[in-house]
Amino acid sequence: MSRVEPRADVVIVGGGVIGSAAAWRLATRGKSVTLLEQFEPGHRRGASHGSSRIYRQAYDGEFYTALAGRALPLWRHLQDTTGTEVLTLTGAVDHGLPAVVELRARSLAALGIRHEVLEPCSAERRWPGIRFDTAVVHHPEAGRLHADRAVAAFQEAAAQAGADVRHGIVVESLHSHGHGVDVVTPDAVVRGRHVVVAAGAWSHRLLTRASDPAPRLPAMRTTQEQPAHFVPVTGPDWPSFVHHPGALLTTAGIYGLGSEDGIKIGEHGTGPEVTPETRTFRADPAGVARLAAYAARWLPGVDPGSAVADTCLYTSTPDSNFVVDRIGAVVVAAGFSGHGFKFAPAIGELIAGLVEGTAVAPEPFRFGTREAVTAR
Repeated sequence: MSRVEPRADVVIVGGGVIGSAAAWRLATRGKSVTLLEQFEPGHRRGASHGSSRIYRQAYDGEFYTALAGRALPLWRHLQDTTGTEVLTLTGAVDHGLPAVVELRARSLAALGIRHEVLEPCSAERRWPGIRFDTAVVHHPEAGRLHADRAVAAFQEAAAQAGADVRHGIVVESLHSHGHGVDVVTPDAVVRGRHVVVAAGAWSHRLLTRASDPAPRLPAMRTTQEQPAHFVPVTGPDWPSFVHHPGALLTTAGIYGLGSEDGIKIGEHGTGPEVTPETRTFRADPAGVARLAAYAARWLPGVDPGSAVADTCLYTSTPDSNFVVDRIGAVVVAAGFSGHGFKFAPAIGELIAGLVEGTAVAPEPFRFGTREAVTAR
């Protein structure tokens, strides 16, 4: 018979960036928190590993721009709390289809965020490693996050605040009852007054095993994506960048940024559909060839023949909006792949508010069906 542990205020299932950020924000509010992660620290099986993610505030509407703005002081607070540098401000640029770039400039302007609109030739003089397409907007309070260090820092800060952070714990099922939720593992029943499911590509499967009431999740798609790192041949002054298709770029959109591993570029959601068990960890040669061709055309500051590909799981909703909502004692945080990492500490704050009953899910994040739209 499995042992039954004393009831915690909150049990969090999933120790990626979102679950770890939630553990930190909940523990700092005085909650007793148990964080359960199925793999070892620093593992590469999910969506939160690696040396780099983009931090930017430029979006096509004020909702995400404001959310990214709320995350920025929390990233800085995390650094101060742990003494770990996770955020480097290099600035960020969007370029490509003018209508798309102009929407981002308007969102930044509406919220009073410092930015500038540039001609491609001016942008190329400033950042000679990049060729720019048609319309350009730059905002300086942007840059990159170190993914591995960020996850570790969230867990360290959570532990400092009293959270119990455990690795190598597989959650088999959830059972809701009048006193909270029983989280069943092979060796124990971990009881919580609330549970937060932030298990990435494993979330949907786990929630199908949960007792009523069950959340109505939108259909989510998991793919194996394959960004690649290229050796730079120009100096270190690389902004984060997003190249939107529709002007001179007629293929998929591209994101990119500098990192400790080189200049990283990738496509958005173009990899093969997989499950956590069927992913191969092998990059598709055709996808790598597309990135090399892009680098040869648009990135004079890299060696296009130097691609080193990586893979990661990428779980997203049809409309690219996240799921962050509560039903009963269960809070679900899912569908963050593609653009969610930058928001992690602000999402952690929202999760804490949902647990406490002091916040409600924003309309874009609520349970229910979603219509497919172009990615932001």
